[in-house]
This record gives sequence, structure tokens and C-alpha cells, in this order.
Amino acid sequence: MKRNISKLFLGLFCSASVMISGCIEETIPTDIATDEQLTSSSKATESLLWAMPAILNKLATIDETKHWDWGYGSIMHVRDVMTEDMPVVSSGYDWYTSWEENKNMGEDYIYPQFIWNYYWKAVQTTNNMITAVNPESANETQLGYLGVAYAFRAMFYLDMAQMFEFLENDVVSSVNASGNDVKGLTVPIVREGMTEEAARNNPRVSREKMAEFILGDLDNAEKYITNLELSVKTLPHLDVVYGLKARYYMWLGNYAEAKKYARNAINESGLSPMTEDDCLSTTKGFNDISKWMFGSQLLAEDDLVKTGILNWASWMSNETSFGYSSQEPFLMLNSSMYERLSDTDFRKKLWKAPAGTALDKKTPFIKEESYEKLSDYASVKFRPAEGNTEDFSVGAATAYPLMRVEEMYFIEAEAAAHLGEGASLINTFMSTYRDPSYNTTKSGDNLVEEIVFQKRIELWGEGLTFFDVKRLNISVTRGFEGSNFGDTKRFNTKGRPAWMNICIVQTEKNNNSALIGFENPDPSDKYTVVLVD
Repeated sequence: MKRNISKLFLGLFCSASVMISGCIEETIPTDIATDEQLTSSSKATESLLWAMPAILNKLATIDETKHWDWGYGSIMHVRDVMTEDMPVVSSGYDWYTSWEENKNMGEDYIYPQFIWNYYWKAVQTTNNMITAVNPESANETQLGYLGVAYAFRAMFYLDMAQMFEFLENDVVSSVNASGNDVKGLTVPIVREGMTEEAARNNPRVSREKMAEFILGDLDNAEKYITNLELSVKTLPHLDVVYGLKARYYMWLGNYAEAKKYARNAINESGLSPMTEDDCLSTTKGFNDISKWMFGSQLLAEDDLVKTGILNWASWMSNETSFGYSSQEPFLMLNSSMYERLSDTDFRKKLWKAPAGTALDKKTPFIKEESYEKLSDYASVKFRPAEGNTEDFSVGAATAYPLMRVEEMYFIEAEAAAHLGEGASLINTFMSTYRDPSYNTTKSGDNLVEEIVFQKRIELWGEGLTFFDVKRLNISVTRGFEGSNFGDTKRFNTKGRPAWMNICIVQTEKNNNSALIGFENPDPSDKYTVVLVD
């Protein structure tokens, strides 16, 4: 694969034209574990363990010529560009335009197919391990591996449940073209050891049934993962299991349990929030896995790094010379969100300040030319590894976060606000770690909105805001005076966007008869662009 984006220019436009109009024709059935994949040998069991973090960086789930097909980091990016938090003004290199413009989101298109295929391949890696380990006869090492598998599977299903669950919105009814009401339906559950016959007649389950299944996995993860002796942050440990439970209970609106598990995660992690120096470092800024509870680490020999352009740094680091985002589309913060931030909040320096404003030239750039080329509000949050902007074999061998302790502080504070406990938790966190001048006196729904806003700033680019927008029925507002969204992406919704109900794809219906007639309605092109000066 060519690594110089300018040389890919013609190919990109050809590929993009196929992507816009074409749907997947081949059948790709949901995979389940087979006996041939399983073995009792310790070496093979360890291989099943490392397959789980490896799937996060899987190249070409469908086709490597589709330059969004680079694993879980790409799924995170998809979720982010579907919110109002990440404007991307494209110059022709943006492969995520369909998700940004709400086009080609229906069951016949490749865009939801990528999401669907990726997650089921990921679930397969967890089912392989769960099938391979009998907890009644396993040794402590194997039990630790089993706990990891349950944690990964819970994470993947929690993602899918929230992405595919149909919730009410302002433009698309939950009653689909077949006349069935799909409100509250999530995805089928594919368990370890499931027969092909069962998998081919496997319906979408309700939120309640999915919640029961995920909690079972989380409880098993909590039970077994304490046996895990490996300390690497690319594997989940007990703090991450607590963090997943905190996310899970927020999804369900059980705020007392969410608050409890967020605090458990904070205490178990032993971590402090990243400092200003940590966040703004030109060499270690948001690329150092040691600062987080859980993350993914790319190495020079990994396939994604070798591509030069299909990896986290390419799409998330505006300052690189080898990546996509450095060629435009630059990744930016919504200008209205930027303006709302206090100048005393150091996080505001993670984005380029407009000329002449209070923080102009206060942001440290890797190179001076970055200041000259980047648009106002462009991100410098995610630095290439070692601050190396030129050599992809170094700069793209970076880490990206899957769970940070900061998220747990925000979950704890939001849960407390829902319980009527006031602003003390968010005031303490913000004034201690982010903005010494911070003090909110808001209460009730206004306090919840304030906490979620600060959480969106904190976790910008980390693929999590989508879930908060969808669960809290938050409107997306991209069309306003001074908007830095591209003209074709300026949609304003009344509550959660219809496009956040991801469609289950036709190829899965071809293989699973229980899904026929129970698809999410297509949200494509259901919103009108807002015209603003």
C-alpha cells in the first residue's frame, strides 16, 4: 500500500465513488467458534488471549482499500463524527463523509456493514477463549484469561447494544417498513458454543434481556479477572471491569450503581487524572498508555503501522506529515463548545486558538509550521509517538485510550447529579485537576448538562460522546452562526439524531432469518441542512 497520501489522490476519489453508491454483495455470515480453533495447550490458550487486544487493530475487516477499515479506533472515530463535537471540513481526503452527512446508512450499504462485521469478528475472539476454558478444571492463569474474555465480550456487547438499539428520535418512527415496532431492540446474542442452526434463527433481543446477558459477563469478569497476573494495560483488569459496570449502569439509568462502580474503578486504578503537562506534552500527549486504565498499543511491526496511513495517528494527529488528518480534513472542536470553555481551563489549549484571542499561541506545537497550517479550533490532543511527525514507523506506533480514570470521575459526578446530590463532585474534580477557577452553582437538569459538557470536552476524540448523546436524548446542533462545520454537515436535531440508531445489514438477514422484518428504519438523508451565514 502506498504511504504518501498525495500519490493516493486519484485512487481515493475512485474508491470513494464506489463507496457512495455501492453496497456489499457478498455474504459474510456471523462467525462462531469451531472445535478446530480450540485446544487445551497453554501456548494455544495464550494465543487466544492475545487475539482479543489484537482484534482492536484489525486491518481489513471487509477490504483494506476502504480507508476506514482499520479496527476499533476507526469505530471510535465513526461515533465521534456522528456527534456535534468534531467538525471536519473536507478537502477530498475524508473517508468518513457519509457518517458525517448521514448518507448511505441503510442496511444495503457498506458503512453499517463495516460496523456490523467488525463487532462480530471481535465477539468471535472472546467466544473462542470462553469456549476453551472450563472454569471447573482451569488453573489460575487460565481463569485470569477467562476473566479477560468476559470483560472484552461485555465491552463489545455494551457498545453494540447502545449503537444498534432503536430509540425514539425526531424524524424516523420505530415502526419499520414491515410494520414491526423495533423500539428498544438491540442485537442478537451469540454465545460461546452456539450451534449454526441456532445462530441462523437468532432474534434481536430487548434492552432488558441484553442487560441481563452483559451483567452476567461483567460478574464473571469480576470473579475471574483477579487471577490475571499480566499487568499490561492492553488487557482489562479489575478497575476496568468496575469501569465497564459504571458505563453499563449509566446506560440503564441506574445512577446509584453507576456512582458506586465509578468510585470503585477510581480507587482500584490507583491513577490520578492526567496533568496539564501530561495533556499538552508534544511527545507524550495522549499517546502514553501508562496514564490510562486501559488502552491499545500499536507497535512498529503491526500491520496498521506498516500501512503508514490506516492507523490512529494518521486519522487523529493533525500535526503529522504522513497521516490523513494532516492533509486536511483537520479534526476540530465545535467552535461553540470552544467558546464556552473558560480561558483558565488548560484543556482549551488542546485546540488551536483563533488569532488575537487570549490563548493565541499558548498551545505548544511540535513544530512551528503546525501553527501556520492548522485551522482555528484544530486539535493537537493526540500526538504521534515520541512527537515524530515524519516517520510513520515511529510516529504511528502509538497508544490510544479505551478507558481513562477521568471518565469515572465524570460518571460519578453525573450519577450524583441525577440523584440530586448537587455540584460538589464536579466542582472538586474541575477545580483540582482542570480549571482552578471552576465553580458551578447549577442544579437539576442544568447541572447534568454542565457535567456532560465538561465530560465531552475531556473525552473529545475518544469515541464516547455518542453514547451520552443517545442515552440522554441530547440534540445535535451543527448549524449556527459561526459554525465550523462544513456546509453539507450542518444538521440540527430535536433530541437524539435518528442516525444514531445503526442499521443491521442485509447480509446478516440473509444468514439469520429471525432478523427479517426487524431491521431499523433507514435514517439516511432525513435531515435538511441548515443554511447559516
